[in-house]
Amino acid sequence: MVSELSELQRCKGLIEQRLDWGPADTWQTTDFENLSELILNETGVSLSTSTLRRIWGRVEYNHLPSTTTLNTLARFAGAGDWRAFVKQNKAVTVEPEQQPGAVREQKGTQSWKRLAWIATAAVVVILASMLAFDKGEPQLEKNAYTFTSQSVTKGIPNSVIFTYDASASPTDSVFIQQSWDDSKRVLVDKNSHKHTSIYYEPGAYQAKLLIGAQVVQQHKLVIGTAGWAALIDRPKMPVYLKKEEFLRKDGMGADITVIGQKNISLQPEPPMIKYFNVGNFEPVPLDNFSFSTEIRHDYNEGAAACQLTYISLLTDDTPIVIPLSSKGCVSDLNLLSVDSYVSGKKADLSALGVDFTDWVSVSCLASGGKIRYAINGQHAFEFPVPSRPIRVLGIAFGFRGAGSVRNVSLRTGGKTVFEAL
Repeated sequence: MVSELSELQRCKGLIEQRLDWGPADTWQTTDFENLSELILNETGVSLSTSTLRRIWGRVEYNHLPSTTTLNTLARFAGAGDWRAFVKQNKAVTVEPEQQPGAVREQKGTQSWKRLAWIATAAVVVILASMLAFDKGEPQLEKNAYTFTSQSVTKGIPNSVIFTYDASASPTDSVFIQQSWDDSKRVLVDKNSHKHTSIYYEPGAYQAKLLIGAQVVQQHKLVIGTAGWAALIDRPKMPVYLKKEEFLRKDGMGADITVIGQKNISLQPEPPMIKYFNVGNFEPVPLDNFSFSTEIRHDYNEGAAACQLTYISLLTDDTPIVIPLSSKGCVSDLNLLSVDSYVSGKKADLSALGVDFTDWVSVSCLASGGKIRYAINGQHAFEFPVPSRPIRVLGIAFGFRGAGSVRNVSLRTGGKTVFEAL
């Protein structure tokens, strides 16, 4: 029991590093709601805000979470499941006094309150050097460093070549990070100038060059698609679909036969099927756009009874995520409209519960400083348009099980920018 609790503490520490939201004891309710949304989008499993609050000690609870919860946390922390996560830590023995404190930068201050249980001796040495460097050291001169990137192709998976100059670094702890995800952070040679990484999903990423725990350079990186792309989400690497396996004359969607041919079972845990179209149209300003489509969830057997579905407008900032489900499952939905977030646990999201026996029409329109969402022609929600400039770069769909899409349209200023299916 003590060992398992220690492993849970290590898992929480890695998740906190990945999020980089500052000390967990300062997190607000909205932070736990956002974490629940991130976990759902990445793992397909919904962990409630109350569950996450118990795990992070906001509510007195001295027992281990369920196996499903542990597996989900481990997946979000970068492991295949809880057993694999624990096994990684047992691969190396570290004396307690050698385990360094987790380092996190928050508004120029350091947070030393949690231990980062490290999976390998190499990472322990790396973090120890980061700790020694960051403690009491002044901020680095960012102009002394350069950092650019170039993808090798258009499509997924896609390798990106990073070109960097970190020769001015006072330490060997130089890292390149693919995105906001700390688990995608890699140690590089400060005296070299090239590093490559593989991106398995399209989208807009924030690549970073770090010296110790300090970000010295960062830039936006868009991984596009060659037209429509589809994948079946898996823990280690997605299973990619050929265009003829999901593109049809009357729309788009991989049926359960195609999924079965990939030796992927639909039960007891249906996979998440994702469709993307990124970087194939001129970026559309978020304060002047309209989007519409029709979708249908095609599988409701067993654990897919909720028919969980989402539509996402991928931007160069936070995305728009419109979730849908069967009517009885709206409590598990979370709506994200860039800076506005609504949890089905605390709000009435019944407008997002639909009957998938027929096509469902979904649209959103920005006008008068508001983004207005409609389901089957009926007004559902509206949220303010952020004041900062944000552009729509791509479109994505996700189905827990199997689903279909047709009649996709994106417009700006009365002009059609993208139309398909």
